[in-house]
Amino acid sequence: MTNNTASKGGISSWFTRLSAAILLGGQVFLHLLKNKIHHRNTLDQMAIVGPESLTISLVTAAFVGMVFTIQVSREFIYFGAGSYVGGVLSLALTRELAPVLTAVVVAGRVGSAFAAEIGTMRVTEQIDALYMLKTDPIDYLVIPRVLACSLMLPILTVLSLLTGIAGGIAVAESLYNISPVVFLNSARNFLQTWDLVSCMIKSGIFGSLIAVIGCSWGLTTSGGAKGVGQSTTTAVVTALLAIFVANFFLSWLMFQGTGSAVVG
Repeated sequence: MTNNTASKGGISSWFTRLSAAILLGGQVFLHLLKNKIHHRNTLDQMAIVGPESLTISLVTAAFVGMVFTIQVSREFIYFGAGSYVGGVLSLALTRELAPVLTAVVVAGRVGSAFAAEIGTMRVTEQIDALYMLKTDPIDYLVIPRVLACSLMLPILTVLSLLTGIAGGIAVAESLYNISPVVFLNSARNFLQTWDLVSCMIKSGIFGSLIAVIGCSWGLTTSGGAKGVGQSTTTAVVTALLAIFVANFFLSWLMFQGTGSAVVG
């Protein structure tokens, strides 16, 4: 009975905090319309989200590209379609793998840091001190993080995309004797401008979700050090869930219907 009550309380608390995150997202949008941007904090957060997340994002993308190439090449070569490996890898990376996996990496690294940092500020009453100084925490803390994630995640995604393709080329050439020229020609024939645009749109939206959820969970933290730990964990899980759900609806809107990606 006690466990059931605790479980219901946890679910209720999660939905309450999710509602707070949605409201925070609306407040961020309104503040941005009023051009309330703290430029120095935004640049600091961009350095944290971008350069400091670059290495792990590129390593992840490289190995994903190599593994995907191994799995696809075996089957395509068996059916005599080895020349299509580059196109299929490029399409998968551009539409799904690069934006989603880069967002997952950033959510685990940056989203958790946002929740922990702001949560610590909440339980140590530093947020209250900002109010006393007539400084809005949304302008000073939240908006710089949202802008940093929204701007830097598309850049990280493009670099991850290029790295994943490079990893695929290396594996295709060394293990399956698929020429880099054939690989890249296939990628060029498969990819369209809209694929790259959709990749950037997805990344920007994922970045906003990560930042808003991390900041919201931090701002609603209570219960001292234990509460900070719980907020950090829950923020990452919620951000990952939001990424996967948003990815489904974005993919459905962008790529629904029938047709082929091959251009000649």
